[in-house]
Amino acid sequence: MIELQNVSKWYGSFQVLTDCTTNVSRGDVVVVCGPSGSGKSTLIKAINGLEPFQQGRITVDGVSVGDPKTNLSKLRARIGMVFQNFELFPHYSIKENLTIAQMRVLGRSEKEATEKGWRYLDRVGLIAQKDKFPGQLSGGQQQRVAIARALAMDPIAMLFDEPTSALDPEMINEVLDVMVGLAHEGMTMMVVTHEMGFARKVANRVIFMDQGRIVEDAAKEDFFAAPKSERAQDFLAKIITH
Repeated sequence: MIELQNVSKWYGSFQVLTDCTTNVSRGDVVVVCGPSGSGKSTLIKAINGLEPFQQGRITVDGVSVGDPKTNLSKLRARIGMVFQNFELFPHYSIKENLTIAQMRVLGRSEKEATEKGWRYLDRVGLIAQKDKFPGQLSGGQQQRVAIARALAMDPIAMLFDEPTSALDPEMINEVLDVMVGLAHEGMTMMVVTHEMGFARKVANRVIFMDQGRIVEDAAKEDFFAAPKSERAQDFLAKIITH
């Protein structure tokens, strides 16, 4: 469903992605991990065209992301994206946050968009908050609304860019629980995260990045049992023993 071939990207003279190649099949749950500054977020944003890249090829369901003729708005409507800082519209109600893209991008009626929005808001356990504004919700609740908003677009895959890193510790599990549920339902997912418990529970593959390169791309069991690179061994030793 998602294929990256020799993807490289520069900011000026600084190379942030180097020759990245991987693929994600339908139903895969792939966790992307690695130290800060390793290119994880850049990689996942490149998949739906939020970060342009200079070399290589990315295709999503057969559509080339880097092709100038590709309608990126249409493509992004098919790939749900959940950001670190929620990215809800603060001046819109929860209902408006859930329905505006459905109506403007997918052409749904307000009634149809609202029904779909309510279904997914209920799915993330927040239907009681439907008339509130983002600022009236906790961080964990806002992130769950962001997930519901992405799901309401009927995406073929979901991308998560460190979805719990801006949350207080007690709010992390409420978001991870929703993500675990999606994984168990067969949603294709790529998740940039340091939550190794989540990776162990639901990922079927782990991609480890360092200095803009994909250093390891392995089955979950192989990665946690015996990472091949010294850098991944060091990374795991630091984050799992504390």
